[in-house]
Amino acid sequence: MDFGFSEEDEAFRAEARSWLAAHANPATDRRTWERALGKAGWIGLGWPESGHGNRTATLTQQVAWAEEYARSPAPPRSGHIGENLLAPTLIAHGTDEQKSRFLPPIAAGEELWCQGYSEPGAGSDLAGVRTAAVREGEGYRISGQKIWTSLAHEADWCFVLARTDPGSRRHHGLSFLLVPMDQPGRIEVRPIRQMTGTSDFNEVFFDGAYARAEHVVGGEGRGWRVAMGLLGFERGVSTLAQQVGFAEELASVVRVAVETGAVGDPVVRERLVRQWAELRTMRRHALRTLGGSADPGAPSVAKLLWAGWHQRLGELAMQVRGAAATVGPMDWSPSAPYELDAGQHLFLFSRADTVYGGSDQVQRTIIAERVLGLPREPKGAV
Repeated sequence: MDFGFSEEDEAFRAEARSWLAAHANPATDRRTWERALGKAGWIGLGWPESGHGNRTATLTQQVAWAEEYARSPAPPRSGHIGENLLAPTLIAHGTDEQKSRFLPPIAAGEELWCQGYSEPGAGSDLAGVRTAAVREGEGYRISGQKIWTSLAHEADWCFVLARTDPGSRRHHGLSFLLVPMDQPGRIEVRPIRQMTGTSDFNEVFFDGAYARAEHVVGGEGRGWRVAMGLLGFERGVSTLAQQVGFAEELASVVRVAVETGAVGDPVVRERLVRQWAELRTMRRHALRTLGGSADPGAPSVAKLLWAGWHQRLGELAMQVRGAAATVGPMDWSPSAPYELDAGQHLFLFSRADTVYGGSDQVQRTIIAERVLGLPREPKGAV
C-alpha cells in the first residue's frame, strides 16, 4: 500500500488533537470517558457502516486518530474490545437485528465488552474449548470457565466461544454467543493478580448463564469461522497506536541510559540503536500491510515482530538501570501492594508479550503451514 497523509488527513488529525487537548484527562472515570468519546462521534471510525452515531473516516484518518490518542493524556480505553473486535465481526457476520441492537450502544460508549475465548488448557490452542452451551427453550445455558479475560470486571457483555454440539471435537460444533454479564449467581469474575501487582485480567466462571438464541452470531455450530474472523481484526490500526507508546517507552529507556552513564557501554549503545531501527521497520511493515494484505501470514509476522521487540526493550530497561533496577520499596511486604517504576513494570509485563494474543510458537506454525506450505505439525508433537 502506498501510504501517505493528505491535507484532509492532516486537518482531521488537527481536529482530533484539538478535541483531545480540550477533553482528555487521565483522572476521568473510564466509563464516563467512553460516553464522552461516543457523544463526540469518535467511536467506530473504522466501521464501514455509519448511522450509529459514529463519524466516517478514511483509513489514514483512523491512523491519525489512533496516533493522536496514544500521544494524549487520555485514559486507557475500556471500549476498544467492543469497538475494534466485536463491532467489525457483527458487521461481517451478524444479522441486521444484531447490528441494530449492539452497534449503537457500542458507538455511544454505553455498553462495554470482554472476550470469552481462552480457557485453562485452551489458550493458544483455541480449538480445545470445553465451555458448553446447551439449548434450553429460546436460548442456551452456558457452563465452563474462561481465563485471561481483559476488562471482565467492567464489561456489560461478553462474546463467548462455546461448544453447542456435545459430541463435537476441535473446531467443529462451536458457536459464538453474546452473553450479558449481569447474571448474579450465574457468572462470577475473579481478578488475576500479576507480577506487576495489578489485575488487568480475570477468570470468568459460567454456571448456567443464559444467552438468547437470536444472539448467536453466524449460526449455531459456525463459531470457529466467526472467531477466526474476529482475530483478523485484532491487528489493525491499533498496531500503529501501540507503536507510538513503544516509541515513548524507548525514549524513556534512552534517557535513563544517558542519566546512568550506561550509554557509554558500546554494547548497550548498539542495543539502543537496534531497538530504534527495528521500531522504524515495524512501523513501515504495519503501514504496508494496513490496507489489507493478501499475505495470510502478515498478522503473524507483525505479532512476532512487536512481541519480541517489546520484550527485549523490557530487558534493556533493566540493564541500563544496573543493580538499582532489582530494588523495590523498603517497606514492601508480601501482604501489601507494591509500587514499580516504569522500567520495572515494562520488564515484568513484557514477559507475557510472546504468549498472549497467540504465542510465538503458534505464529510460527501459521507462517510455516499457511504461507510456506510446509507439512502440518503432527498432533501431540512437542
